[in-house]
Amino acid sequence: MAVVFEKPHALTDAPTHYCPGCTHGIIHRLIAECLDELGLEGSAVGVAPVGCAVMAYNYFSCDMIQSPHGRAPAIATGVKRALPSAAVFTYQGDGDLAAIGTAETVHAAARGENICVFFVNNAIYGMTGGQMAPTTLPGQVTQTSPYGRDVKTAGYPIRVCELLSTLDGTAFAQRVAVDCVRNVLAAKKAVKKAFQTQLDGRGFSIVEFISSCPTNWGFTPSEALVWLREHMLPYYPLGVYKDTSAQAQGEAQP
Repeated sequence: MAVVFEKPHALTDAPTHYCPGCTHGIIHRLIAECLDELGLEGSAVGVAPVGCAVMAYNYFSCDMIQSPHGRAPAIATGVKRALPSAAVFTYQGDGDLAAIGTAETVHAAARGENICVFFVNNAIYGMTGGQMAPTTLPGQVTQTSPYGRDVKTAGYPIRVCELLSTLDGTAFAQRVAVDCVRNVLAAKKAVKKAFQTQLDGRGFSIVEFISSCPTNWGFTPSEALVWLREHMLPYYPLGVYKDTSAQAQGEAQP
C-alpha cells in the first residue's frame, strides 16, 4: 500500500508541550519536512530560543543548541562559520527575536550571515504570561497593556521583514501564515526557499510566520484564527519582501 502521509523523519516522537490551537506544531512540521526533502537532517544544526519553543531541541532530530534569550543569531553565526557545510537555522519568537535579540538579528542580517531564521510572530509574549511584545498591535490588550497598546507611550509594532529587507546582507525575506491549507503550503515553499538560499551561499534568510496564541489572546483556537485574519494580516501583509536569487531577478526583468 502506498504511503500518502507520515511523520517527517526530522521530527522526534516526543509529544509537544504547546497549548491547544498553537501553530508551533505546524511550523515545526514544515521545517522538518523540508529538512527531509532536502536531505539536510544529518547536516542541520538548529538553535532553540527562550520562549514557547524553548524545548524545540526535544522535537527536531537534527543537532540542536539551546541559546540564551535573544542570542540565537549570534550562536548560529558561530556555528556556520565553524561548520560552513552545516545547514544552520534559528527558531525564534517575537520577544526573543525582536526585543532582547534585536541587535543580534539586525547585525547578522547586515553581515549577510549565511543562516536561516524562522521567526514566529504571535504579537505577544506567550511563555511568560501574555505581556506586550514588540509586535503587539496598536490597541491590543495584553497583561501589560490592559487598556490596549498606546503607541504614544509604547511606540509602534516592529515589522521585521520590512526592516530586514532594507539591509544589503539579507538575501531572502518572506512573511507567511499557517491559518489555512493554502497558506500552510505557501509557508512550506518559503521554508524550502530559505534553506536553498543558504545552500546556494547567498546570505541571510528570514521567514516570518504570522501565528496565533489562543491562550494569551483569550480566544478559542478557531476564534484566534479569525482574529489573526481580521487584525494581524492587515497590519503584517503576507508576501516576499526580498529575494536576491537569479530566478527572482530574472522574473523581475521585463
